[in-house]
Amino acid sequence: MSRLIIISNRLPVTIDKSEGELHYHPSAGGLATGLNSLDDSTDRLWIGWPGQAINEPFEREAIREELQKDGLIPVFLSNTQIELYYEGFSNKVIWPHFHYFTQYTTYDTEYWDAYAQVNRQFAEAAAAVIEPGDIVWVHDYQLMLLPAMIRERFPEVSIGFFLHIPFPSYEIFRMLPWRKEILHGVLGSDQIGFHTFGYMRHFLSAAYRINGYEHSFGRLNVDGRLVDVDVFPMGIDYEKYAHPPAVDLTDERIQAIKHLGDDKKIVVSIDRLDYTKGIPQRLKSFRCFLETYPEYTGKVTLVMIVVPSRANVDQYQDLHQEVNTLTGEINSEYGDFDWVPIRYFYRSLNFSELTTLYKEADIALITPLRDGMNLVAKEYIAAKEDSKDGVLILSEMAGASNELNDALIVNPQDQNDVVRALHEALTMSEAHKRHRMTKMQRQLKEHNVRKWAETFVKQQKNLMTEQQQSHAKRLNNSRVDTLVADYRAAARRLLVLDYDGTLMDFHKDPQAVIPDEELVSLIETLAADPKNQVLLNSGRDRETLGRWLGHLDVDMATEHGVWIRKDGEWGVAPGLADAWKPKVRELLDNLVERTPGSFVEEKDYSLAWHYRSIDRELGEKRVREFRDVLRYLTGSLDLQVLEGNKVVEIKNAGVNKGKAMAYWLTEHAYDFGLAIGDDHTDEDTFEAMPENAYTIKVGSDNTRARFQIKGVKEVRKLLKRLVE
Repeated sequence: MSRLIIISNRLPVTIDKSEGELHYHPSAGGLATGLNSLDDSTDRLWIGWPGQAINEPFEREAIREELQKDGLIPVFLSNTQIELYYEGFSNKVIWPHFHYFTQYTTYDTEYWDAYAQVNRQFAEAAAAVIEPGDIVWVHDYQLMLLPAMIRERFPEVSIGFFLHIPFPSYEIFRMLPWRKEILHGVLGSDQIGFHTFGYMRHFLSAAYRINGYEHSFGRLNVDGRLVDVDVFPMGIDYEKYAHPPAVDLTDERIQAIKHLGDDKKIVVSIDRLDYTKGIPQRLKSFRCFLETYPEYTGKVTLVMIVVPSRANVDQYQDLHQEVNTLTGEINSEYGDFDWVPIRYFYRSLNFSELTTLYKEADIALITPLRDGMNLVAKEYIAAKEDSKDGVLILSEMAGASNELNDALIVNPQDQNDVVRALHEALTMSEAHKRHRMTKMQRQLKEHNVRKWAETFVKQQKNLMTEQQQSHAKRLNNSRVDTLVADYRAAARRLLVLDYDGTLMDFHKDPQAVIPDEELVSLIETLAADPKNQVLLNSGRDRETLGRWLGHLDVDMATEHGVWIRKDGEWGVAPGLADAWKPKVRELLDNLVERTPGSFVEEKDYSLAWHYRSIDRELGEKRVREFRDVLRYLTGSLDLQVLEGNKVVEIKNAGVNKGKAMAYWLTEHAYDFGLAIGDDHTDEDTFEAMPENAYTIKVGSDNTRARFQIKGVKEVRKLLKRLVE
């Protein structure tokens, strides 16, 4: 059985030191709950910081021994590391930037250096325990470099990564000086998870625009390795909030909370003190509500819980002061001797107090300016399991809004929108409230935090199986040795090589990939061997390929089998026509006019529209626009459309690379065959080759080829082995 190695900034246990003694406390939070609720059949280790700077060697050793009993492995950080890595880069760079508060982003290289150093420290801790077959699951923005660092040491281990905060749009993310390094770190994972499709889309856009990795349905090919990017909305421990332990009714605080709504409606607001939570905007909206609907004066109270956070940071001190001032102003302006509009508490609540407040509140007003998920909204819904009486007002900027469609969704920056929602919530019928609440509760029961964790791990295990099947086709060293031995033992060999993406890497300018001296020498040497028949089977036009490599003693099939060169003589496939070209050319020229940076390449019997130099998504949009028109034209004119790597080619139907192979396969009997190609047009070649031939796909896509190889560099390396 695979072990699950969880790595997060914090362990599920917090250590504090008082009066010379170490004290251990369970850490609060959904992550610890979700991962601890996984099936007991999964053996788990958890690596993380224990929450306290422990400097004495004997104390560190005592902590290791104690935590080891529960499968916990501590990573000890110094006070300086905590300041620079955690308070610094994590919370003064990544946190504000990923939440779109770029005015608070601190571009400090000292922070970055500490961040990289601590990530490396976590990698060393992981390296000490990882074994073959383990599954590693890395969590959150504090450890975004870690997956690639682990990958360096353990190329075959399965690594998952989950980001619990938003991933920003490309235009925001690109501003970070360390953007490439961060993406490289995360892309060391096999599976990458986000709360919402929007965050996933932003990540894929950044991976393409910054690091050049294109995706197909959320899957990336990163240096020959399959990376799956998907959405896993995090849930809560539903039963914990739906059926909490009975409260102590003699507790004065519990009594006070239960009597809050005796003669008025209660609106609850619970947040950590943070500029992302929109607390000042919420207060201003509540003031606007009291101005707009004066009939609710004395009848509605906003109970606002703000949990202290980062009290030593300037922005948080300023925010605290602003919240205090606004609360005082509103209470002074609208309050009376027997009614305070806002009951403001700057402290945390224990679990009994929290669930009691949820149950008593008529409305939950959850309006962050930006939030990865927001579990408070889900906790409020769960706490209403018995009564079904309550209304959730939720910011559209919170990840939870994608799931809780029966909440009243608002723009937190739009005071009128929030005011409208408050009024709607206060006037909503009991039946309507019950209907909405029931639907949301059904959603949260089914998709709880345990389901979230199980789904992620299950999908990662499925991906492992898929990758193992892909690895089964990988042209590893032993297979290369066998191939080379068979090659040397053969008397007559056929070597079929694609050009772009196989012998040369792609370039945005198709004319820029002129063969280098090494490639020319390799092909020349292969062709000089009298046992070899070398065939370049490419989509390139005959003029270009002939100009580059025509001086060599090789055969060619160009334009996907339209033109054939055998023994130095060119011939064209029978039954081809080009009368259709002006009509299609007009369509493609119009496309170029509307899409600067794209261009049309005209070949003898085909037309190709290239969009390598433009935004990929714009190119794909254009392809979708004229696909139906092309389908109509090609159907009536006996043409076919080939979609390749940022190129769409229209050519005569019935001609392909595989059919071109007949000119060679029927002429001689070969006792060794080798065909290498990189895209779907090469699948016809693979299918045409004899069953015992070595057919090799460049890349990790699904293929008919027997084997797969990572990239152009590995193809060159293989050809060098053949000419040694």
